[in-house]
Amino acid sequence: MVDAMTDIPTQLRKRAKQRNARIVLPETGDARMVSARQQIEREGLGQVIWVEDPAEDPRIDDIAAHVLARRKHKGVTAEKARELATQPLIFGAGLVATGHADCGVSGAAHSTADVIRAGLICLGTTPSMPLVSSMFLLVRKDEVLSFADSGVVPDPDAEQLVHIASATANNHRLFTGTEPRVAFLSFSTHGSAAHARVDKMRTAYEQFRAAHPDIVSDGELQFDAAYVAAVAERKCPESALSGSANVFVFPDLDAGNIAYKLAERLAGFRAYGPLLQGLSKPWLDLSRGCSAEDIVGVTTIASAMLG
Repeated sequence: MVDAMTDIPTQLRKRAKQRNARIVLPETGDARMVSARQQIEREGLGQVIWVEDPAEDPRIDDIAAHVLARRKHKGVTAEKARELATQPLIFGAGLVATGHADCGVSGAAHSTADVIRAGLICLGTTPSMPLVSSMFLLVRKDEVLSFADSGVVPDPDAEQLVHIASATANNHRLFTGTEPRVAFLSFSTHGSAAHARVDKMRTAYEQFRAAHPDIVSDGELQFDAAYVAAVAERKCPESALSGSANVFVFPDLDAGNIAYKLAERLAGFRAYGPLLQGLSKPWLDLSRGCSAEDIVGVTTIASAMLG
């Protein structure tokens, strides 16, 4: 449980030191990764697994066999599986999948699509969450918010939004130790506008509430009605959130991605992510504009996902 008197990044670092997870950082040619590795090892935040040439690593046979077992039904041959296994991201995800590593962080030098592809090839999705999505953890002083999906699913339908909200709520609780309060966002608040996109968010909220009656939630809501108590009192006084949401579910990737970048660049939040959710083991993504400090932060989050 996170101590409310201590900021979240400090608490995550403390938990990472206690966990001492084996973390694979496969993008060894990136200077930011080199710097992050040095900081992780200097602070004792985990055991970094650093492989500069997967083809020469003694574990390559294990990874190639794993890739073949998972992709043979797709027509992948033993030769092709070995070729795939020599790719740094697939080799890194394979280390996590086969138990040679506990978690992995990549994406500083690769696209989110590349990171997800490696995760799906080697890890697959968890049975309880058959959708890969992402969230951003936004931290500013003692305030922590979770935004989703801001990095993966372009135009989720209502059912996918429920999966996204469920995963994000669970991770928000895991990372912060506080209860999630989930807002399904729209340009409408409780029917103030009529549109198919409004209907989608209202339907997603109703399905989420039915599936998770123990989590405080509401929708559809405009952002100010979800975040500002005085606005909520005027626009939706009956809302269970009362303007105190901490998990925000966006209607599409345009809105989610723009929103987290605005929060980061204009509002002074530090953004950690995109944190992939739905894979069977922690395999996290980075923004290609990340700093070494961002990488360190995401590795502590990966460690926290181990429980």
